[in-house]
Order: sequence, then C-alpha cells, then structure tokens
Amino acid sequence: MNGRTQAWFNREGLALLTDFYEITMMAGYWKEGRTGQRVSFDYFFRSLPPHAGFAVTAGLESFLDYLEHLRFEEDDIEYLRSLKMFDEAFLAFLGAFRPAFDVNAIQEGSLVFPFEPVVQLEGTIFETQLVETALLNLINYQTLIATKAARVCQAANGEPVMEFGLRRAHGPDGGLSGSRAAYIGGCTSTSNVLAGKAYGIPVAGTHAHSWVMSFGSELEAFRAFARQYPERCVLLVDTYDTVKSGLPNAIQVFKEMRERGVNIRPAIRLDSGDLAKLSKIAYRMMTEAGLENPIIVGSNDLDEDLIADMKRQGAKLNAWGVGTHLITAYDAPALNGVYKLVAVWDGQAWQPRMKTTSNIEKATDPGRKQLVRYYDAEGNPLCDIMYLAEEQYQERGGIEGRLRAQPHVKIRKTGAMKAEPLLQPVFRNGRRVSARQDIHALRERARTSIAALPDEYKRLRNPEIYQVLLSNQIGELKDAMLSNPDGA
Repeated sequence: MNGRTQAWFNREGLALLTDFYEITMMAGYWKEGRTGQRVSFDYFFRSLPPHAGFAVTAGLESFLDYLEHLRFEEDDIEYLRSLKMFDEAFLAFLGAFRPAFDVNAIQEGSLVFPFEPVVQLEGTIFETQLVETALLNLINYQTLIATKAARVCQAANGEPVMEFGLRRAHGPDGGLSGSRAAYIGGCTSTSNVLAGKAYGIPVAGTHAHSWVMSFGSELEAFRAFARQYPERCVLLVDTYDTVKSGLPNAIQVFKEMRERGVNIRPAIRLDSGDLAKLSKIAYRMMTEAGLENPIIVGSNDLDEDLIADMKRQGAKLNAWGVGTHLITAYDAPALNGVYKLVAVWDGQAWQPRMKTTSNIEKATDPGRKQLVRYYDAEGNPLCDIMYLAEEQYQERGGIEGRLRAQPHVKIRKTGAMKAEPLLQPVFRNGRRVSARQDIHALRERARTSIAALPDEYKRLRNPEIYQVLLSNQIGELKDAMLSNPDGA
C-alpha cells in the first residue's frame, strides 16, 4: 500500500477511534491500580449473513497497520482534558502509552464460521480494552464485504465481477475498505481509482451516459471513445434506445475499428431494462454482424440472486458490474462480531472466563484457544475444533468434539487426513511479526479456500451448516462453568 494513501490506517492519531466507555474503563483501571492485569480476549461473530454458509475474513492488515502506529497525540490528550473527567496524571499516562500486547489471528482470505476466534489479543486490560472498537470496526466491515463479494462471484460462476460501489459507499473510508475487501472476496477489479493506487487492485470502467449525451449524436460519441481508448473500448449502449440505436451504432463502430486494423474483442455494457432479454438480443445482433465472442457487461443494482436468476434464464451476459448491493452489503448491512474476555492471568496461571446468559447460544467459550481445521482425503474441510491453547490435538483419523450449545454432547468425525492450526502469531510485544500480506495472495487464498469447500456449504439458499466443535476439555470446562456460573 502506498504510504500516502494508507494514511487512514497507519498514521498516528487514531487512538480516539474508540467508544468513550473504553476510555472511562481505562481511567477506572488506572485509578484502581489494575492497569497491569493481563487478560486474553477473543474476537468472533455470532452468525453469518442471511443465506451464507461461510464468511471470508478480511481487515487484519488494516488492523495491524493501526496497531503499529497506535499512540495518543498531544491534541488527543488536549481533547480528553477538555472533557473535564480525567486526572492529569492519567492523561500523562496516556501520553506515554505504547501498545505491548500479543495478537494471534486467522489469515485474511481464510474461511471462517460463527463463534470461532478469528483474532486473539493478550496483554494488559488497559491496552486490550482500548483497541476493542477499532478491531470490531475494521474486521466486521471488511469481512462482511468480502463475504458478500464471494457470494456474488459464486453466482457469476467464474465470470469477471467489477466492483462499482464507491459512489454508494458509506463515506470515503467505506469506499476504500470496501474495495479492498471486495477484491479479496473475488472481484476482479474496482472502479475506485484511490483503491487501485493504494492496494494495487486493477481498475475498470467504461463511460457514463453523459459522455454520449454531450455529443451531437450517439454514433459520434462512440467513435470518439473508440479513438481515445481503442484497446479498452467498452460502449454503453442504453442512453437512448438499446435495440434501435445503441446496438446498431456500437456494431458500426466496432466494424470500423476492425477495418482500421484494431482487432479487439467487441464489448458493450447494459445498464437498464431487462438485462437478460437485452443481452440475448445484443449477442444475436453482434454475432450476426460478424462480431464473434462479444463481451456483454451487465450492471444496474445487481446482486447474487439477480445474477443467478439471469443465468438460469440463459442470459448472454458474461461480465458483471456490481455496486450498491455489494459495497453496502444491502441485505445484511452489519456483521455481528463481538470481542469477549476469555481468560485472566492470576500471576501463576491463566484462569478461564465465560459470559453466561439465559440464551445458551450467546454463552461464550472459555479459555485461551487454538482453532484447528480438519480436512478429508480430498483436501476438503471436514470440521473445525476449538482446543485450549495448551492442549495436544489429534492430527488425523477419528476425531471427537462437543457441541457448543450442549457441551456435554459428544460428536465424532471420521476420515480426518490433515489438521491445520489456524491461529498464527501476527503481533508480539507491540510489534508486527508476520510478513505484510500481498492483496493478490489474499484473494488467491480466498479463491482456493472457497473452491475446496464442499458444494453443500456454498448454496445461495439454505446452505448446510459447517460444524464448529469444542474439544472435550473445553466442553467439560464450559459445562462445569454453566453449572456454577459465578464460580462460588
């Protein structure tokens, strides 16, 4: 990422990107003399977006950039002073603050499922409390958009999907983060030029209706665009009348280009009307005119369901521009990720902690953990099991786990041929220890991970539920803590 354009995440001065209650708790810990209390937190989400069978994790690199430059600047301290709530000694303590915690995480572009620890933080309660809000903000949104993009790309079935969402995104950062996440999730390009510069994402675009309307005729507009961009000439054909005007004029321009020796693949974009019907008409008219194998791009409020429907109708669209419904995750605009305390260091050992509740599904899973993904003989994911960090886990064969909501119930899985621990060190003692991840490698990880997932988990409607289990040790621990929630 370019140093100037990544500034939102890696500049100093983002310490106040947090909820106010984090600061009040930090002040309380300081007054109580508890700033050095070591704790362990897990970030996870409770449910997938509607109809999704998996999520694609994204946002970790943005979070690590934020952590590397986390400190309170003089103007941050001055603002907190103006609130007249905090002691000068506490404000001085904040001014000297530098993070020194450890972070383990699942790599971006990996598939993740509800209740799995995606990011773990261990450090003092003072510093781990501060970063809660920023972590949730960065990981929740980008994971949501990467997951939506993956579903859209599934529906497109390997055909290119261009992310066109910047103008409908939730502010400049929503546009930048969203473009990044959409590319990781599988989009081939973005219309967002700043995202192209910042992340190296390929940029794409044609022209607007205003280009056509600014000329004396549609044919003149198409000829001018073809002169300027002969190697990237995609003509928008629906400004006036797609069938009677746009397509005949586009066909004429493409034939003129060939006569001049510009032998490009003819390409048009449809942005209104019945896209499936118009694409069939366009394909017939273009091929009958000798313009074989045309690119026909569809856009206009598309999502995975519309794309899948048009494919079922035999639409001749073979490239897709998706904007609003992707960049806003229109049908599920938030991922319900949370950040929960799971263990406290008592000076000799880690003591597990668990949030109990009348809703057993919301009870957290206690203890510091490692998440292990098991694969079958074909290399397909079989199930995931959460182990205590110090546990030895089985590598292959028959494996046993427990249900999260019924931790006394045992489940046995057979045929495990490989075990992969997913949580890896990325930050140690306040410093990044993992190599910076190339966005193209993250996208490829997502692609190969989705390809390996059995089809029943990838259905656009009613996917099978992937099983995430507790180890026997965590199951026994959770069952005991549910029976005696206050530890008395």
